[in-house]
Amino acid sequence: MTGRVTLISMERLVIDPHGPEPSYRQLADLLRARIESGEIGPREPLPSITYLTGETGLAVGTVRRAIAVLVDEGLAYTVPGRGTFASPR
Repeated sequence: MTGRVTLISMERLVIDPHGPEPSYRQLADLLRARIESGEIGPREPLPSITYLTGETGLAVGTVRRAIAVLVDEGLAYTVPGRGTFASPR
């Protein structure tokens, strides 16, 4: 197999559906913290939408909205057909 596969060991992503922040914002905050701390390094993939929906119980649209927040902030970028990656610093 060619290429490099990066596995990110992530603590459980806990979303409070009854919290004051919308669920997509909570998820964006959790992912942002992992990008800013270097846990997800530059050009490394963010967890897939499938993984995030399974881990958090959120709907696909909610997860996509959280990722869109990170893209809008310049912290991540999406490559169609490949996934979403942390932006280079």
